[in-house]
Amino acid sequence: MIKHENAYKIAVKLIPGIGDVTVRKLVAYCKSLEAIFHEKKSNLVKIPGISDVLASNIIQATSDTILWKRVEEELAFCEKYNIQIISFTDKEYPYRLAQCDDTPVTIFAIGKVNLNPPKALSIVGTRRATNYGKTFCQTLIKDLHEIDKNIAIVSGLAYGIDITAHKYAIEYNLPTIAVLAHGLDIIYPSEHKKYVKKMIANGGLITEFLSKTKPDKPNFVKRNRIIAAFSDATLVVESQKDGGAMITANLAFEYNRDVLALPGRIFDTFSEGPNFLIKSNKASLVENCFDVCKALGWETNTSSQKNSAEVIPIIFNLTEDEQKIINILKEEGDLTIDLLAIKANLPVSKVSVVLLNLEFNDIVETLPGKIYTLRRKI
Repeated sequence: MIKHENAYKIAVKLIPGIGDVTVRKLVAYCKSLEAIFHEKKSNLVKIPGISDVLASNIIQATSDTILWKRVEEELAFCEKYNIQIISFTDKEYPYRLAQCDDTPVTIFAIGKVNLNPPKALSIVGTRRATNYGKTFCQTLIKDLHEIDKNIAIVSGLAYGIDITAHKYAIEYNLPTIAVLAHGLDIIYPSEHKKYVKKMIANGGLITEFLSKTKPDKPNFVKRNRIIAAFSDATLVVESQKDGGAMITANLAFEYNRDVLALPGRIFDTFSEGPNFLIKSNKASLVENCFDVCKALGWETNTSSQKNSAEVIPIIFNLTEDEQKIINILKEEGDLTIDLLAIKANLPVSKVSVVLLNLEFNDIVETLPGKIYTLRRKI
């Protein structure tokens, strides 16, 4: 085969025992990916960190017909589906990834994807998202769209918070990018294929893995470092303390990226992770889009901030009585506790407890004269 530039971007990933950090070191000495394959072994072993075994692997790869046949197959696959092949030596390579030494030497991208969006936010969390987390994602993305229609939402296409973030980015017309833990010849989970076409139209899919790479567990951990490095910040919405989202958050912290977290009740399983990040000073507490923008120094329209703050429904799982009181206040306006008790057909003692919980959750407030009002429209 005729070995052009893209061939070496793929071939370097197939050399046994050589990872992303080592390839960067080799390029620093050899000056290009192609030059690695033409360097003499005696020169390769002089490079710090390149053992005799690694040098031998590089020399053998140069004439390995099986390796180059695999390269040819991958080139044909990428050409057929209009997949970009981008190495860290290309000017198109995401500059945020380039700032981190262990990010992929080569990535594959499909869609109308801007690999260097002006603003990018990674949103990650549990695969078993609650209504609290999903509602927060919807509200956040809707409000971010009103502030800046070019903010890219990045996640991993997984169940739960990931697909929720992608879905609402599609709904509110924000570009969204999914980082995959496998090749671009499959979509995992398959249930999310229905979102991919829309994602490709305003965003896209990226991966470091060749086609025919299965979504094995170790690949998801590797994938997380791209999510962490690709954006200006990583926002953890819901996660157990040992969840995969926490790996992404810790990587973002190590990459000197901002880490953000949605707080939750101390006894909620999926608030353990975000609460821990906040408590350990690894993450900034965020309740709405303006907290996100403030943490990242993104400009906002202050006149719209007041209006939006009134309608952000960051609501914990409401009881039937709590929802009843909210509905009454929505329909009737501000009321005393006695009138609320009458209209709700509940004892005053019960209504008092309900109102206290709603105040703790910042949903209602007490006005002079012990009159209760909604703090926000719900």
